[in-house]
Amino acid sequence: MAFDPAEEIERFHAAINALDFATIEGYFAEDATYVSNGVGSLSGRPEIMAAFRRYFDDYPDQTAENSLVESLTPLSGRAVWSLRATHSRTGEPLVREGEETITFNEDGRITRVEVTDYKDF
Repeated sequence: MAFDPAEEIERFHAAINALDFATIEGYFAEDATYVSNGVGSLSGRPEIMAAFRRYFDDYPDQTAENSLVESLTPLSGRAVWSLRATHSRTGEPLVREGEETITFNEDGRITRVEVTDYKDF
């Protein structure tokens, strides 16, 4: 069966929604990059996973939905999403909308995530 970036992004996002850190970590190539106007640029699986863990310590109740997931190339896809969460210590609500482009390598591991929020948060 051919690799489908859109299906893989759906599975990746399901792991995030389940806070399944082992599966999330398994998706990233060792030398992956993660670029977001929210967190800046992260390099390497350890740095990316540390940022994921910090974020979900702050926002453990996040719920996210995709309104669009599409394949762009045989090894990349795009997701348009929205999310809601509450900061665990301050109680401040977080509402974000944006999109991300995810690029995979031939092994199905994520090599690059580019996140664009539609507004600053």
